[in-house]
Amino acid sequence: MLRLIILGIAAFLFFAAAVIYMPVVYFIGLFSLDARHIISYRFGQLALKIALFISGTKVEVKGRENLPKPGEAVLYIGNHRSIYDIIISYSMVPPLTGYISKKEIKKVPILSWWMHLLNCLFLDRDNAKEGLKTILAAIEMVKGGKSVFIFPEGTRSKTDQMLEFKEGSFKIAQKSGCPIIPVAFNNTSAIFEDHFPRIKKTNVCIEFGKPIIISELAPENQKHVGKYTQNIIKDMVEKNAIK
Repeated sequence: MLRLIILGIAAFLFFAAAVIYMPVVYFIGLFSLDARHIISYRFGQLALKIALFISGTKVEVKGRENLPKPGEAVLYIGNHRSIYDIIISYSMVPPLTGYISKKEIKKVPILSWWMHLLNCLFLDRDNAKEGLKTILAAIEMVKGGKSVFIFPEGTRSKTDQMLEFKEGSFKIAQKSGCPIIPVAFNNTSAIFEDHFPRIKKTNVCIEFGKPIIISELAPENQKHVGKYTQNIIKDMVEKNAIK
């Protein structure tokens, strides 16, 4: 419980600093939205790295060479077992990356404001029309040079078995023509969810897979790109299983 308490104190201090920091970042954004995003990203990334340190999480990273080069927008697709999937991945992805989160997060003060500064989008999973609007916004974001990270299972899996990937998430890559970067998370639920409310010192692995170009796939795989990508992530998860 000590780690959770310390992490809670650190989160409170971060939110307190953000209240002071956000007006400054917003003002900078009046002159350069990209500068606002990068500054917000660096501040958030530092906070998340501190959270990982407090949690005692040791991260093995594979496939850094597959991360996009500056100015290249991609669609990150990851399996989802833990809230720490977001903490780990966001501390590593290049700037100008926005996450697609569930709409309920919009109700969380300060956090939702900060996510807005970071170009995050909020998805209504119960309203198809609103969900389509979010996907269309993500397509335009990618066309504008910003990457998008989405967990196409729609929610965290409660077991080691992945939920079926929702094909609609892949419209972002299909319509924008951007590469897909498959991302495999291993053992992240062992940090927190497996023994809630305790946080345990844990070794985890994240792998960024080779880019997938939809137009270069066989016709059958283009038709079912969600299943194709899920199989690749499944193979990476099995390969990197932590005993």
